[in-house]
Amino acid sequence: MAESMRGLHRTCRCTEVSNANIGETVTVMGWVQKRRNLGSLIFVDLRDRSGLLQIVFDEPKVGSEGFEKAGTLRSEFVVAVTGTVMKRQAAVNENLKTGDIEVIASDIRVLAESETPPFPIEENSQTKEDLRLRYRYLDLRRPDIQRNLMMKSKVSMLIRRFMEEEGFLEIETPILTKSTPEGARDYLVPSRVHPGTFYALPQSPQLFKQLLMCSGYDRYFQIARCFRDEDLRADRQPEFTQADMELSFVDVDDVIEVNERLLQYVFREAIGVEVTLPIQRMTWREAMDRYGTDKPDTRFGMELADVSGIVAGCGFGVFTGALENGGSVRGINAKGQGAMPRKKIDKLVEFAKGYGAKGLAYLAVNEDGSFKSSFAKFMDEGTLQDLVGAMQGEPGDLLLFAADKNKIVWDVLGALRLELAKELGMLDKSQYNFLWVTEFPLLEWSDEEGRFMAMHHPFTMPMEEDWDKIDSDPGAVRAKAYDIVLNGTELGGGSVRIHQNDVQEKMLKVLGFTQERAYEQFGFLLNAFCYGVPPHAGLAYGLDRIVMLMMQCDSIRDVIAFPKVKDASCLMTDAPNVVDEKQLEELAIEIQSPSPEDGQGEDR
Repeated sequence: MAESMRGLHRTCRCTEVSNANIGETVTVMGWVQKRRNLGSLIFVDLRDRSGLLQIVFDEPKVGSEGFEKAGTLRSEFVVAVTGTVMKRQAAVNENLKTGDIEVIASDIRVLAESETPPFPIEENSQTKEDLRLRYRYLDLRRPDIQRNLMMKSKVSMLIRRFMEEEGFLEIETPILTKSTPEGARDYLVPSRVHPGTFYALPQSPQLFKQLLMCSGYDRYFQIARCFRDEDLRADRQPEFTQADMELSFVDVDDVIEVNERLLQYVFREAIGVEVTLPIQRMTWREAMDRYGTDKPDTRFGMELADVSGIVAGCGFGVFTGALENGGSVRGINAKGQGAMPRKKIDKLVEFAKGYGAKGLAYLAVNEDGSFKSSFAKFMDEGTLQDLVGAMQGEPGDLLLFAADKNKIVWDVLGALRLELAKELGMLDKSQYNFLWVTEFPLLEWSDEEGRFMAMHHPFTMPMEEDWDKIDSDPGAVRAKAYDIVLNGTELGGGSVRIHQNDVQEKMLKVLGFTQERAYEQFGFLLNAFCYGVPPHAGLAYGLDRIVMLMMQCDSIRDVIAFPKVKDASCLMTDAPNVVDEKQLEELAIEIQSPSPEDGQGEDR
């Protein structure tokens, strides 16, 4: 039976005990990691969030009742132990912070017993993630997960400290807000008081922080919860945390400057990594041409090369056909991989197809300078030599080519470049390569919607020198937008905002909004723009992503206390789930479920 804590007070956490405390009496509390019974002595490794401490139970010191209790301890029992800190006489453990000391117990209380856990509580668990997430409260006891969450707390505190020193005000914005039609899908919340209407959970505090600039608050920040109903991946969750900011009377360089100093401060204080300033900048177009992505990993080379000019009229239909349709032919050079087996190359072809490619052309440069290729027979020797030269090919190299519309070619080779780097062990997690990507297109064409969409959001300021193209060539207008990228992951993004009413109305018109619909959706913002709005700009970081990369994790789930899985469900609480009929009635909601007979919906 569990005992009471009456009269007990914890004096320190397990690893707060050190050589400086030898001879002192301490009281520590935590979970039993392991028990070793040697007959006359019982050793227990006690664990709390700080780490492990060895407790020694010697019957003459702890008494027969205490010794008996110690003999019943099992993994995950919660105990309180009072004892004397002593130097270890033997078996010093250099891998533990407390490896050269131990506590000789004089008293023990069992505060809670535990059933046998469904998996071991240990670092780098090999237990399947689904099982661990069902028992997430146990998984969270793992030291590596605890370190991640403690780091996240530390990073949040560092951001707050820096922002306060820089004159930012922390202001909360609403969680229940209005649905907007642009961007990712909203999570909707029905209103009981206003039947048939809905709130939306915020995808970001974007409009509210702009209104705060209208209101004269000058410099705002917030550690904000955000929600997006979109498909999940390793670095994405339906609910996540943003480190959000907005500044008045600034332009691009001002925002970048303060954020470079923020990153330098946080990385130095949190993990001892020195970020060299200024951080490299690269335009969106250069990033796409060199790396095939707007969030390039610059820890390794293998850059894309455009060989369209060399293969024009070469006789290979795949290449010439792509060029005739307005596309391009580009390639990457996998150095030293010329002897890659055909089976492996075929796997790369299938991988490329997953990104929209119809196939993948390859040319291996043999050690004797001859070629092994999927298309060499269609080209003369001179063109092949020019192609290899343009790719900086050498004996032993494998050249891989994609030919299609630019977007597909970029997507395919950008993803293939990363896949090869992973397979070849070229990604050093201890290396931190930051990069600003700037001058994004303001708009991108959506075949699905049949119209232009905002690449970032509808409130992004176009570059002044491109604004005259907004009617004649909207796709050529660049935005005053910027993303901060680390090791191929977008850490954050932002832009200078539109602050003039007429420009914002025009932007919404280009996106297909009638004036009536624009005011219906964004009237509160457009009306605010009539009352003197300062130029303003901002940026938001994915806080979970920052910590994921700091802690060298492969998944964002490892830095979130209670994450969702791929289908946006919580395995521990079984959310989302059905609700009582009475709740639906109060909200005037009817649920339509598919009929097993004809696939049509039926109301309930």
